[in-house]
Amino acid sequence: MYDMPCVFRFAMLSFMTAGLSPVWAQSAFTGNPPRPKPAFPRQTQAPKPAKASPALKVETITGSLSSPFALAFLPDGRFLVTESGGTMRIVRPDGVVSAPLGGVPDVKSVAAQGLHDVLLDPDFAQNRTLYFNYFAPPPGEAPAIWPIEFFYDKVWSKPLAERQTMQIGTELAASAKLSADGRRLEDVKILAEGAERRMVLAPDGKLLITGADRFRFYEEDYDGEERDFTDNPDLRRNFSGRVLRINRDGSIPADNPWLSRATVPPTTFAHGLRDPEGAAINPATGELWVTDHGPQGGDEINIIRAGKDYGWPNVSYGTQYDARRTDGRKNVPVGNGKASMPGVEEPVYWWIPDIAPSGMMFYTGSLFPDWRGSVFVGGLEARCLVRLVLDKNEVVAEERLLLDLKQSIREIRQGPDGAVYLLTRSGSLLRITPKV
Repeated sequence: MYDMPCVFRFAMLSFMTAGLSPVWAQSAFTGNPPRPKPAFPRQTQAPKPAKASPALKVETITGSLSSPFALAFLPDGRFLVTESGGTMRIVRPDGVVSAPLGGVPDVKSVAAQGLHDVLLDPDFAQNRTLYFNYFAPPPGEAPAIWPIEFFYDKVWSKPLAERQTMQIGTELAASAKLSADGRRLEDVKILAEGAERRMVLAPDGKLLITGADRFRFYEEDYDGEERDFTDNPDLRRNFSGRVLRINRDGSIPADNPWLSRATVPPTTFAHGLRDPEGAAINPATGELWVTDHGPQGGDEINIIRAGKDYGWPNVSYGTQYDARRTDGRKNVPVGNGKASMPGVEEPVYWWIPDIAPSGMMFYTGSLFPDWRGSVFVGGLEARCLVRLVLDKNEVVAEERLLLDLKQSIREIRQGPDGAVYLLTRSGSLLRITPKV
């Protein structure tokens, strides 16, 4: 949905949430490009499931969070929550929200950048270790929340040579220990640079970290150029949205796919994404699935495999934003104008109009028996919870839930009790169970 990070759409949603309505924000969501021909049946617009989900009970644990992004379940039943502005808090089951944890490193919150995912180590109960990712300010700059234009309008409009020297900030992944009293982070260590969206623990114990397109290092614009980048594949491997793969201590796995190529960072696992804001391991296959925001149209779900190319900014099912054009053109192609291309992985599923996909979860619990094996995606723009029914790796049905809430859903997690927990952009932590 958004750009580079979740850029353009995130910016517009932020404007509108704040009650601001610039002309480009008012018109930006009206451009729905014509649907390209899918590469295979049910790659888009899957039918509704034959059996609808049960009636749902929605409980609000708290509505007092500020732009929450990620959620982890502590062993004592409390919730560890990150807020994009740079704070972590602990929420009790009775809705009491703690003061911000101490020890969180400096965060620069600007546009879609900020403090994002948090993930507990498998042995957290013994070692108190957790992992998180964030956008760090450049040296000497204090942590702050910046207006959106400082990441977009005042960056992408500059010549490339100037942008490459601008000190804007750095995408980082880190580890830390939660103090025994749960009030601060200790022993913070930087593990990797270049990605700060989602963190997932793979079945082999490695960390997989998603990061958005870093357009500022190579693009002239952040919603895609009418230009073919196939003549410089390393440029896209290094700066398009990527998935990094590291050991939990930050070292590089010996079987990472690009170790033999000196011009590609050794952490790189896959590339060609735009803004992968949701990530989850499919328990049936052990593979990483991610949601990816397209530009105008073309939101995707991809299965991430070692060394593979997912197309951006060469190939997209979406187009450039009509609202940002000054020449009046509509549905201007991205990259080489193709939706599919040999050597580029096909998305499992894509949407036009956009849903702005965010958090992702595979359901494995017993509280909702009919949901087992389904994948769930949060819809920021669609303002609903999207359930996709799978047959192996194929989406065979799509169901939209919680439409009556009219909430932009940022995060989805299955709790230890089998309930589904959601974070909304408006600041709520919700618990979803069957209505009885």
